[in-house]
Amino acid sequence: MSNAIYPTLPGLAFPVMKQPGFNTAIKQSVSGKEYRAAFMQYPLWTFELTYEFLRNGIAGNDLNTLTGFFLARQGAFDSFLFTEPSDCTVTDAQFAVGDGVTKSFQLVRSLGAFVEAVQNVNILTNIKAGGTLVPGSSYTVSPTGLVTFTTAPTSGYSLTWSGTFYFRVRFLQDSSQFSQFMTDLWENKKVQFIGSTSNKV
Repeated sequence: MSNAIYPTLPGLAFPVMKQPGFNTAIKQSVSGKEYRAAFMQYPLWTFELTYEFLRNGIAGNDLNTLTGFFLARQGAFDSFLFTEPSDCTVTDAQFAVGDGVTKSFQLVRSLGAFVEAVQNVNILTNIKAGGTLVPGSSYTVSPTGLVTFTTAPTSGYSLTWSGTFYFRVRFLQDSSQFSQFMTDLWENKKVQFIGSTSNKV
């Protein structure tokens, strides 16, 4: 499990595809009644990127950057960190409510009514308790996003955080296809990886 960050390259094209997925067992009786069991509390997100051009010459070395990153991960073997530009920031997001006793809380982010753990924080801008900024000396944050306060937050106080985060992902395949369409210009029509805001892969 590496902390290498997926590179930002200029040839990225739209659309960028993103798909959440769960794992549900469904059994159906002869009467048609269904019985379901959910095996995943949080989804795995599948991403698909398309690069219309990757420079390989005087103008830039995007091809080597992406190829080298893929090779260093050994295809699907090693995980890495990915910044999803449209889904990487929270502002005053509630992650817990103090009870006067508990000191440690997991950072989370919300998508509507769904709450998902965040275990790969990029930048922690601030933490607030009851709307008041908490000094950085009053808490620590573990590498997996667990916030531990030196003194348990006051009961009933909403705990919020602002900052940015990564998805931890891995490539879906052990191979990747690069095609040259012009001198010093290549393309990769499908770069796929899967992961989550937690350390699941």
